[in-house]
Amino acid sequence: MTLQLADKNVVPTLKVAARGRAASPDDFTYELESLQDVDARLVVVDPATDAEFLAAVHDADALIGRGGGISTTVINGLRQCKIIALDSVGTDHIDVAAATAKGIPVTNCPDIAIQEVAEHAAALILGAHRRLLHMDGLVRENRWSEGRNVLLKLPRLFGQTLGLLSFGNIPRTLAALMRPFGLHVLAYDPFVKETAMIECGVEPVSLTNLLRRSDIVSNHLPRTPATTSLIGEEQFRLMRPHAIFVNVGRGATVDEPAMVRALREGWIAHAALDVFAQEPPDPDNPLLKLKNVTLTAHVASASARVREASRRRVGREIALVLGGRRPMSCVNPSVLAGSGLLQWQP
Repeated sequence: MTLQLADKNVVPTLKVAARGRAASPDDFTYELESLQDVDARLVVVDPATDAEFLAAVHDADALIGRGGGISTTVINGLRQCKIIALDSVGTDHIDVAAATAKGIPVTNCPDIAIQEVAEHAAALILGAHRRLLHMDGLVRENRWSEGRNVLLKLPRLFGQTLGLLSFGNIPRTLAALMRPFGLHVLAYDPFVKETAMIECGVEPVSLTNLLRRSDIVSNHLPRTPATTSLIGEEQFRLMRPHAIFVNVGRGATVDEPAMVRALREGWIAHAALDVFAQEPPDPDNPLLKLKNVTLTAHVASASARVREASRRRVGREIALVLGGRRPMSCVNPSVLAGSGLLQWQP
């Protein structure tokens, strides 16, 4: 079996990567722990074009997607690929529909960084609510006496309403984290049963209801055709003038120009963002210059354990499929029907 790596930013051992990152000899140690069980050979490639990439991986039995995108052209040209394994939660950097058409299961790591992302969202909420960046700046600028007057105009967090856009694993964990702060929690997710929300102590509501009632809106939407730019001018105008908008989902789910206008014109009070429509953002992006914005660099899932855990998961998923078993997490499960793969057992 031949295992090809689908990250265009990684090169053969001891060479320099396209973005200046060198791959060390043990860069794939965690993946190989499981791959050795199925006698897979790891081949790392660094193509300049999709054509070069396809030439190197067309006969691969599996692809690892580590950050780099996998185009429709490459997927359509695969001859015997049995699995594409991603080390991320998001799948918007790969054409899942093309993989499905080819009968290739695509796996991700949906449960690796749940706690990390929820904690980051909580940190953004708390930091934005107490205007921590502004407070920090006042101290550094020797404007010590001005901070109290700013906070005296704001309500306490206790008793506020938190609205969750989507109610998957991360927002459910966030709801539990924020419960001790005395927040009333709403959620909008047309794909989750209302009873599941109620059992978590969360009130199920419509999108319009959530936006109108929430003091803090936390966005956890994945990027899909239906959610792209879902939160735009109409939605921001529904929100309260003192509202805080948090985004740890996907940048493309928000109409950024509309959000900038909302922040400039006072439709909302503050935004705390870990994701952007373009990453990294253009240096001229107005969000970088607004004072009522808290920004982090798409790092919500980062912690000391996540890289190791996600890479082990990638190796495990590939080993399962190449060994004739179903993967643990599959974003296009329809391809598993009739595949002959045995049900995975923990």
